[in-house]
Amino acid sequence: MMIGGFELSRVLLAFGLTTLAGLSTGLGGFLAYFTKHTNKKVLTVALGFAAGVMIYISFVELLANEAFDMAPSEGLAVGAFFIGILLMMLIDRMIPDFDNPHELTTVEEVGEFIEAAKTDHLEIAVDDPEQLHRTGVFTALAIFLHNFPEGLITFLATLYDPLVGVTIAIAIAIHNIPEGIAVAMPLYYASGSREKGLLYSFLAGCAELVGAVVGFWLLLPFLTGPDDPAFGIVFAAVAGIMVYVAIDELLPAAEKYGEHHLSIYGLIGGMLIMAVSLLML
Repeated sequence: MMIGGFELSRVLLAFGLTTLAGLSTGLGGFLAYFTKHTNKKVLTVALGFAAGVMIYISFVELLANEAFDMAPSEGLAVGAFFIGILLMMLIDRMIPDFDNPHELTTVEEVGEFIEAAKTDHLEIAVDDPEQLHRTGVFTALAIFLHNFPEGLITFLATLYDPLVGVTIAIAIAIHNIPEGIAVAMPLYYASGSREKGLLYSFLAGCAELVGAVVGFWLLLPFLTGPDDPAFGIVFAAVAGIMVYVAIDELLPAAEKYGEHHLSIYGLIGGMLIMAVSLLML
């Protein structure tokens, strides 16, 4: 069975990978409350690894191999690449740091936050409906704006090439785990409910599924198949988004949580594994 120019099985796979990548945000929220210690060395290598995968696949596969070959012109591909970067820059500028879920956080920092929240400040926040509402609105906006493009990326990448989709989904999932920790923090502070913080960390990941649904309804009807030239423009923009995420979020977080060399080892490892995978498959 075909949907547009794509097999039904590939469309379902695209939705499945997007959902799994998004739900890793909920895993981060779970770890925030039920894990007492963050292995910072592992987190550093993992974040560096995810950054390496994103950077390598963005420049080598999506931009050089796909966008330049498929787009009507290389100029359009380059323009779309920087539009993707600009999009993420604007999203980050729109959201205050306190409510920004890409300010990655460790379990230890959550513990310190919870202890501080047990003071009178928490009671004031909970007793002030206007302040509580404002915090919830900003957090919901931050969750949606940051995860929506990632869901769209994973969905479209899988439609084009399942291998590329799996790779991007893994990289996004790694980066979503500490993001989920950060999402749970302000919600716990606003409501005083650990369960609500955990619930909303899972809902944060559901925003990526919304991105996939939007891609399905708005973009899929205009794509005739994996060979559609429009994929060239799409993947150039996707490459820009992922490069920005890697440079602005993942690498600084990896540096913050561990030794400099560990983050670089993870970065190189991610590039190497991605290179070998593309050569073999």
